[in-house]
Amino acid sequence: MDYLLHIAISTLIYAIFAMSLNLELGYAGLYNFGHIAFFGIGAYTSALMAVGGLPIPLGITSAMALAGLIGAGLAFTVLRLTGDYFGIATLAFGEMMRLLFLNERWLTKGPMGIPGIPRPTLLGGMPADLLQYLMFTVACTILVFLILHRLETSPFGRALKVVREDEFVAQAFGKNLLSLKMRCIVVGSVIAGLAGALWAHYMTYISPNDFTLQGTIIVLLCVVLGGKGSPSGPLLGTCVVVLLQESLRFLPIPTDFGRHVAPLQGMVFGLMLVLLMLRRPQGLIAELHGGRGA
Repeated sequence: MDYLLHIAISTLIYAIFAMSLNLELGYAGLYNFGHIAFFGIGAYTSALMAVGGLPIPLGITSAMALAGLIGAGLAFTVLRLTGDYFGIATLAFGEMMRLLFLNERWLTKGPMGIPGIPRPTLLGGMPADLLQYLMFTVACTILVFLILHRLETSPFGRALKVVREDEFVAQAFGKNLLSLKMRCIVVGSVIAGLAGALWAHYMTYISPNDFTLQGTIIVLLCVVLGGKGSPSGPLLGTCVVVLLQESLRFLPIPTDFGRHVAPLQGMVFGLMLVLLMLRRPQGLIAELHGGRGA
């Protein structure tokens, strides 16, 4: 039973993370290859504050705020780049943050990571058990989904899709491209920070190895597989990817071969991502285009 609860919680947290990337990739067409950095910023911020004795709600709120602030700084710096240059710049940012987590031992404890991260206290003043934490993550997932769904149908969401389809048309309609993209990245970073904070308090231990490029590849696969630009696409994509990951645990893999599983898994996910983009870019749930002209 605990294993099933673990799968459900992990899936929901990654679904929130995938929805945050879907806002940038699916709505605005921004390939942010450093999005895992904001997941890590949220995780480390909330973890450090909680371990330091500060209230967990304050830590989670601060994690979201700091992720959004750094997202604004990144957006202001790199949004003047286009195409491949934007992707390379965000990839470099993600690697810079991983190296910061790894090397700034006075703050992050470096490769040793941060253990003993407390879970939220819910009923009765006791740390949340798995079922209570599942209910908490369900509530967060529903809230994020509703916010992003409302955002998609708002003038801001429709403007983002116009920018994604043709920036020259958006400019002709008087849209401020820099402002739209910056707000999109800020909101996506805030939600990624929330996902990171939830992950830290669930796992109760984090290290720089949790925030590598492979994390970005996995969440990209969740978005593209489910259907980028579709509100429910990242949810379905995350379910498929997490179940695929967990199913590998039950394969009869020889002990000597075990150390090769993680690198091979990264290669397989990368190959799946490339094939999906080439063969079925719309994903499992295609985006509805009925309201594009609104």
